Amino acid sequence: MSTITSILLVDDDAAMLRLLARWLELAGYRVRTARDGNEACAAIELECPQIVITDWEMPGMDGHELCRWVRSQSLPHYVYLMLLTVRSGLEDLVRGLESGADDFLKKPIDKDELLARLRSGSRVLELEQRLGVLARCDALTGLTSRRTFFEFLNREWSRSQRYHFPLSCVMVDIDFFKRINDLHGHAVGDEVIRRVGAALAEGCRNSDVVSRYGGEEFCLLLPETSEDNAAIWANRMRQRLADLKFQVGDKEVQITASLGVAQRMDDMASPEQLIDMADQALMVAKRSGRDRVVTYHSLSEAKPKSTSSTSPAVLLQDVPARQVMTTLVAGLHQEDTVDIASRHFLRFRITIAPVVDDDGKLVGVLSEKDVMAAMLQANWWQLRIADVMKTNVVCYEEDTPALSIYEFLCRVTLRAAVIVKNGVPSGLITRGSVLRYFINCLSVRGQLRGGGEEADGVAVTKSSAAEVRRRILQTVRAVNDEALDLRERLAEVEQDSPTPQSVASELVPCLVGGASRIQELANDLLACSRFAGEVAEQAEHAVLLG
Repeated sequence: MSTITSILLVDDDAAMLRLLARWLELAGYRVRTARDGNEACAAIELECPQIVITDWEMPGMDGHELCRWVRSQSLPHYVYLMLLTVRSGLEDLVRGLESGADDFLKKPIDKDELLARLRSGSRVLELEQRLGVLARCDALTGLTSRRTFFEFLNREWSRSQRYHFPLSCVMVDIDFFKRINDLHGHAVGDEVIRRVGAALAEGCRNSDVVSRYGGEEFCLLLPETSEDNAAIWANRMRQRLADLKFQVGDKEVQITASLGVAQRMDDMASPEQLIDMADQALMVAKRSGRDRVVTYHSLSEAKPKSTSSTSPAVLLQDVPARQVMTTLVAGLHQEDTVDIASRHFLRFRITIAPVVDDDGKLVGVLSEKDVMAAMLQANWWQLRIADVMKTNVVCYEEDTPALSIYEFLCRVTLRAAVIVKNGVPSGLITRGSVLRYFINCLSVRGQLRGGGEEADGVAVTKSSAAEVRRRILQTVRAVNDEALDLRERLAEVEQDSPTPQSVASELVPCLVGGASRIQELANDLLACSRFAGEVAEQAEHAVLLG
């Protein structure tokens, strides 16, 4: 007997139900019965059978309507539907098939024909089950596939939101896996992946979800688990993986793994953000020595070691992100083409830009690297930005402490974080924008000098004032140069564009690009002026004391 054992019989004729149930039970099937379509729906929702055998003619919901209802439901597996009917016309046959029926059996019922048709249906279901396993599971490890993992993630995410249960994610990466493939061959590499996958699965609860995320990387979902408890589990699993031994000829291969842990927070926008945070923690684990566990919480809570007046802890103390970010004047739309994006980067002299939807909401981020990768494809300039952008975006609200973002950028390979206000991108904080803020602060405070420390307080104040003046003059000259450059570009646009429409299409990017660069310089001027009054007061106070 096959694994297909559960059958639901639906008929309003009690005698027919008893007869068919008797035949099927003797044949080894597990049988339940229902007297009409509505009762059958309730039985299917309670426990979904593999096969439903239903009479066509029934009061209330008939067999035809029951088939349509079954096909409209999101059931855990495919249900094979068989209609029992006295109808034999072609029109009835077509109608039944279109409602979702897989097979028909004419009344009066012949026992042998019924069992033969059920064996045929069982073969169909067995094939469907095998195909479902292939679609839901990774072929090498038998673990949940990446696609199915996200189905579990969305479901657990919703449950965590509804009932306020903690939900944690763990990313696992086998250290130096390429070296294993290069030294011992891909067969050994495959065996390592299988053994690691098996160890992860054995170390999890039934409620946890283990997925092969790609290559030598695994992703685990731990429902009702806090980040601290997930980190404890991750450290235990890290040691378990380090104890694995692989015999290759007369050599023994040993592995280690890096793990990143993150927990869903109430302000997270999407399930993908949870994955991204765990991935960022994994990245830090790999960059900081491998064979370790890093939690995302530890990145945001890291305390600076230096407390000098020139340290980030002092310069960024109580400074919100909006004061450090480079303000966005123009962004990219997800329906724009890669060609538009490449021109955007060249004209605005930027390397990364947020991507928005029709409502202006942040949906992704695109970098020059993404554009260059897209150029390897045919007709790359016609590709949509939505098809090549990164959807896992690290973003912060405008009032986020800039120190937290600085510490994050110091620990990961990402070059920028998107700053948002109510989901709409308003700026970028890059390493360059943080560096510019540092230099401005140090310059106007007189803490950047070519010579040694001045012992006299008045001399220091004079040096600070001179530095402020020098910085202002340099910035003003740069603003003037940008304005002249913008004027030349506008003249080129008018000269090279044959039609008013083309002038307009080229004019806007030119203006926005020039305005963006001038705005950055204006921000530098504002930063200088912010402390100019303070320096002047210090100088006046020093003279009075002298």
